[in-house]
Amino acid sequence: MPEPVVLSPEWWRDRLYEALCKRSEETNVFDDYYECEHPLPHLHEKARAPFRRLLGMSRANYMELVVDALVGRLEVAGFQSDAEGMADEAAWALWQDNNLDGGSSLAFLEAAIRGNAYMLVSPQKDGGFRITPEHPTQVITEGKPGEPGEMAAALKLWVDDWTGMLCCTVYLPDRVYKFEAPEPKLGQARQKPQWVRREVAGEEWGGRNVLGEVPFGELANRPRMLKPGASELRSVIGIQDRINKTIADRMMTQEFAAFPQKWVTGMEIPVDENGQDVEPFDVAVNKILVAEENGAKFGQFAAADLGGYLKAKEEDVRDIAAITSTPPHYLLGALTNLSAEALKAAEAGLIHKIYQRRRFLEEGLERTMRLAGVSSSQARIVWKSPEWRTEGELVDALVKMGSLGVPREELWARWGATPQEIERWRRMNEDALIAAMSGDLAAEYGPKSTASDNPLAAAVAEG
Repeated sequence: MPEPVVLSPEWWRDRLYEALCKRSEETNVFDDYYECEHPLPHLHEKARAPFRRLLGMSRANYMELVVDALVGRLEVAGFQSDAEGMADEAAWALWQDNNLDGGSSLAFLEAAIRGNAYMLVSPQKDGGFRITPEHPTQVITEGKPGEPGEMAAALKLWVDDWTGMLCCTVYLPDRVYKFEAPEPKLGQARQKPQWVRREVAGEEWGGRNVLGEVPFGELANRPRMLKPGASELRSVIGIQDRINKTIADRMMTQEFAAFPQKWVTGMEIPVDENGQDVEPFDVAVNKILVAEENGAKFGQFAAADLGGYLKAKEEDVRDIAAITSTPPHYLLGALTNLSAEALKAAEAGLIHKIYQRRRFLEEGLERTMRLAGVSSSQARIVWKSPEWRTEGELVDALVKMGSLGVPREELWARWGATPQEIERWRRMNEDALIAAMSGDLAAEYGPKSTASDNPLAAAVAEG
């Protein structure tokens, strides 16, 4: 079969399919570690079978904590108009209509684990847009050479469980091409699929891309110049293996050496009818050893010290905390009488990392919203603050800022109000001011009670 023409739909299909398969194989290890599917610690081959139960108990999953500490504080609170600083209701309605409160969290999680995730913008027949989070094992994009940030093509790949077919869609700036092939059988070496055109009723094959751009926003985690996004776990899975090995060794020691070994002298060992020595005692923590011989002496060897194993594990956990900027008390569970300032200092590295990760995630979200008709020059993404403060500390700081002339809307935002809440409060204040200017001074203290709100007032009104 001849090679596809360069830049043809078939050429992009084969090129992106190979790139997607390669990337998925490389990042599957990070997904396994997040899901606590770690390889069992190494033991001599003869020892693995008898001790498999202990090995299975030796996995302590710190990788999940590292990822969740970051993703748990990545939350979009709303959209704000750059021109007037007011809530962008259209952008927020689009966000809510597509269930992106949860959808964005799913995408952020996959990006932190595998390095990338995507948002697909699909125009609808009614003129609206459908936005869906896409898994990095199903979508890949490629940029234009020499033009950073400009997408040349994208591929979406999935298995249709209803038909058993492997399906893919190639997205180019001007056209969309759909293909399918028989799904590879389990256990078979990866082979090039036998692609054919996938015809969809009512659609022209190679239909026009009405957006005029590749319809994906890429959410990259830790990207670098000339390098794609990277997993949060890339630098620490070796330390996780070290921890698992230490736990396995400790459990072996607990099983066979933590119970002190006993010794006895001056005692004749009994034998059976075959002349074989017989174990004279059933040793246990609730048994007493007794010998009839006058010169018998008992003693015990020192129990194995587990402190070294515990210390080694703690040091490895601290290494994970330092490398990933995860607060140590998140991983060690040691939170004793920390002051607010000490807690803030302990989380400073994590907060800085969150702000850094948000910059690149925001680029992908802005592209997504722009493809859906919301201009990033008019609507700015507002994130929920990742910083932790006590209520008293926060309110005290806001009161002092207010005394310096900081506008109320900015104080509300610093308090944590969403753009939608700020807009509602602004309207309530404006309504109260208008009512007061018209002579209703009580309006300054809130809305007036109506008969429907107060049964007693209603009874009086009825006479």
